[in-house]
Amino acid sequence: MESANGITRQQAEDEMQLFKKVFTVVRLLDGEHLEQMHKRCKLDCKDEKEKSECYEIWNKDHPCENCTSLQALYQRTQKTKLEFIEDELYQVTSRYIKVDGRDCVMELVKYMDMDTLVDSRGCEKLVNQLIEYDQRLYKDALTGVYNRRYFEEQIKKKNENAGVAVIDMDDFKLCNDTLGHSVGDAALRTMVKTVKHCIRKTDILIRYGGDEFILILENIKKENFFNKLVQIQSDIHAANVPGFPKLQLSVSIGGVISSKETVEHAVMQADKLMYQAKEHKNMVVTEDNASYVAPGVANRKARQQILIVDDSEMNRAILSEMLKKDFDILEAENGKECLDILQQYGMGISLVLLDIVMPVVDGFEVLDVMVHNHWIEDIPVIMISSEDSEPYIRRAYELGVSDYINRPFDAKVVYQRVYNTIKLYAKQRKLVTLVTDQIYEKEKNNQMMISILSQIVEFRNGESGLHVLHINILSELLLERLVQKTDKYQISAQRRSLITTASALHDIGKIGIDDKILNKPGRLTPEEFDEMKKHTIIGESILKNVGIYQNEELVQLAMQICRWHHERYDGRGYPDGLKGEEIPIEVQVVSIADVYDALVSERVYKKAYSHKKAVEMILNGECGQFNPLLLECLQDIQDRIDEEFQNVENQSEEENQERKVHDQIMETTVLG
Repeated sequence: MESANGITRQQAEDEMQLFKKVFTVVRLLDGEHLEQMHKRCKLDCKDEKEKSECYEIWNKDHPCENCTSLQALYQRTQKTKLEFIEDELYQVTSRYIKVDGRDCVMELVKYMDMDTLVDSRGCEKLVNQLIEYDQRLYKDALTGVYNRRYFEEQIKKKNENAGVAVIDMDDFKLCNDTLGHSVGDAALRTMVKTVKHCIRKTDILIRYGGDEFILILENIKKENFFNKLVQIQSDIHAANVPGFPKLQLSVSIGGVISSKETVEHAVMQADKLMYQAKEHKNMVVTEDNASYVAPGVANRKARQQILIVDDSEMNRAILSEMLKKDFDILEAENGKECLDILQQYGMGISLVLLDIVMPVVDGFEVLDVMVHNHWIEDIPVIMISSEDSEPYIRRAYELGVSDYINRPFDAKVVYQRVYNTIKLYAKQRKLVTLVTDQIYEKEKNNQMMISILSQIVEFRNGESGLHVLHINILSELLLERLVQKTDKYQISAQRRSLITTASALHDIGKIGIDDKILNKPGRLTPEEFDEMKKHTIIGESILKNVGIYQNEELVQLAMQICRWHHERYDGRGYPDGLKGEEIPIEVQVVSIADVYDALVSERVYKKAYSHKKAVEMILNGECGQFNPLLLECLQDIQDRIDEEFQNVENQSEEENQERKVHDQIMETTVLG
């Protein structure tokens, strides 16, 4: 047994002789010398003899990234790890000991022969476990790309010759708050799928935050970097989110070329450029075009840019002279150059003055592309042409131009029309933002009031406050999968939002049920169960008497859900014994969500079932019959359900802990 002062040098040598019969390499490292070697490594010591002493046994030309010997020394303990050197595997055990009163580390290295270590089945199992561990450790559960931990532990300190970009989804919080988290999740998965389609397998995509991603394009040429980011931005803008055809995605991207600096430093630079792009949205900003974009808060009143597109140099010069005093001017001599500039600057361009008759690509073809890419919605176009025939003018307006100016130009007319159009679009954008904010606030207040009311019911019923939230989440997930799976039911995004909101009121009728029945711990008698069934009719009756609001779509929907959420597909439900499609699909969705959450939740009369068991019971018909199509949807999303509910419970637990800490602080303060 080792004494307080450790062992003698001779004892250490004797131990090492025994260990050498088992281990491939055994050596004793002096602690102070070990620290000095690592310090010299960090300082890039030129003395190769001293520099390589620590790691010469590995035939490596650089120190280990995770030195167990240093950890064992600092923590005065024993550390073990597996070390891969090319295709060979070693087990390294570093054991802290005192030798003659000095801090030392005994390092034991064993070569692991996989063929003799485990049989072929065991080897395969080990490899699969290691792969699964890496997936859990470094992969984002929602999108399947690398996570922030991977960036922090494996990437940020590396020096990469690469293009580094930060990609941020525009208006992601608004999407989550107004359409629901499942829609936000679908948007993120669509975005990631689109990005992966644009990049190589060797490139790295990392989910750094909720809607922020880091993209590392290794060894990409500077001239190709910007074009690749524009392709990604454009493809995302054109992508369709499954089940939500009217939802249009856009991203703001900042990018830099990294050579000698670390990836972390490059990400910081790209992040600054991304926020410049965020000023306009749906835009790419790199070091090359940053000067053309509002660089930040200090320069938000930067002059607006106008793009003049005309094959006549003289016409461009005339228009530029009229406008250059108050606007920054960009020029293109044909439609192709125009489209290239639009791709590059996006909403950094405030207006386009566009000729019709041009070589390569004419004005109408430019408008076709702008319509297809939805640019025309954000960038106004004024046609400039000597062509004043009615068919030309009509076609231009049909393609979305804001105004039409004939040559020859009148300086005052041109300036005033340009100014008015830019001002009009600015007001429209401001109005859209204002209306969106008002809708968001109204939606939030509606959901808040309904949530409060439903929580009152749950509290009286002795159930967890999570029940209503679970019903919302599961209804949303089922509806999303249903519209992806079939077009049999025409359920719009707005209707889906109403259904999830109305689902919170499904049990409001329990307000009218006696407490003794509502919270009875044992099985109900037939008479008590008949009384309990009345909560469906009571709920409908409450909503029927809301006066002027009873004809609102939300109230009508909630009335149906209240009355029929216990009906069953085979006609054996209550209160009306509806069968099959007699039950509105909206009610069927909430019904299956209610049954699932009742199974996985603890009640006064039962313990909670596991997620797997609950799904199995519903699919096997143990809780009544449900629409076969909805059962397929439930099967399809069962992994997501478990994940979403776990996230909600973790968040709730964190909030409870925070509340307990707050209460303790307040109690201490009061008592003090």
